[in-house]
Amino acid sequence: MEQWRPDIVRWGNEGMVLQATFSQLRRKDTDAPARTSIRPVQLKDGLYMQFEYHYANKAVHENVPVAQSGEKMADWLETHYRQALVKTAEADYQILFSKKGKPAVLRKPATMQAADAVEHNRRKKRVIAEGAPAPFLVELGIMTPEGKVKESRMDKYRQINRFLEMVTDVLPHLPNDRPITVIDFGCGKSYLTFALYHLLVVEKGYRLSVVGLDLKKDVIEFCQSLADKLGYDGLKFRVGDIAQYDEKAACDMVVTLHACDTATDAALAKAVNWGAKVILSVPCCQHELFRQIDNDNLKPLLGHGLLKERFAALATDAARGSLLEAVGYKVQMLEFIDPEHTPKNLLIRAVASSSSAAVRQRKWDEYVRYRDMLSIRPYLEQALQERLPTSVHTGDII
Repeated sequence: MEQWRPDIVRWGNEGMVLQATFSQLRRKDTDAPARTSIRPVQLKDGLYMQFEYHYANKAVHENVPVAQSGEKMADWLETHYRQALVKTAEADYQILFSKKGKPAVLRKPATMQAADAVEHNRRKKRVIAEGAPAPFLVELGIMTPEGKVKESRMDKYRQINRFLEMVTDVLPHLPNDRPITVIDFGCGKSYLTFALYHLLVVEKGYRLSVVGLDLKKDVIEFCQSLADKLGYDGLKFRVGDIAQYDEKAACDMVVTLHACDTATDAALAKAVNWGAKVILSVPCCQHELFRQIDNDNLKPLLGHGLLKERFAALATDAARGSLLEAVGYKVQMLEFIDPEHTPKNLLIRAVASSSSAAVRQRKWDEYVRYRDMLSIRPYLEQALQERLPTSVHTGDII
């Protein structure tokens, strides 16, 4: 037996391979992929070697347990390829086969360390990994049945994973001893609603009840039929308006994505009044304060429509964040997706906190000074009036 084979089996089975590439097909009349790339991936149940098969117009992934990967690598190389580059922490090995099948092994100084592979995988790791098909992504046309993300839907795939990363961060704030209730206001085609359900129920095993709400009847009917097809029994879709929705007396998480203008504020007020532990909101079309903002010292900025529009959007979200802090939430302003994909790239993430009355009072006083400086009276302030502290400046809530 040639020496290369027991070596590659050992490198694979002992988890020594940091990266490998097989190329140069032995035969042209073959269905084998033109190239195979191999790298370690950390999955929920342990470390695997991911084989990525590169065909003319697609790539297919297969995850193989480390203990079985060595034999798989040796068999695959021997059957299909004449060249391999295998990188380990101790050395890089190039394996070459002549046309008659005679092997030659060249040993070169290592160009990768284990930490490099870990960092590479960390950057590439997604909540929903490519190569492991998620049924809802397949049905929504983002993934192929083999788990390959379609190039035309890569932006949506990244957006979904970014959203799920933000959800994962706040899971400790949700109850784990009872079913969780989630309301998604303005759910639209519900990519993120399905993703949320997949993460919490399919991946994490939570007991979950989700309601997706939107005004478009045809969209709601499509989403409900897809939920039924996927067997997502805890996911229901309803036609309805955010401000009028009153079927719930309490809720654990409220999601509102791109609800236009004060519809975002109506959803935030609902969330606060329900005692939601987590709020995730991507605002949209902030027109309300554009009509209100007035400050003589800001005339150079407010005198230009485009600048005023952008400033008003930021001012609106700053007011929303301050008001949520004044009623006891810890608030973060996060980038949702890359700016080149859409200008609506701000996500307000708020989690219920145990902040003291003094802290809430301080947040309220900061807000009042900010509000009065800009001569604004946001909808959200009025909607939360009964929950806000009393102003030390006026003796009451304005």
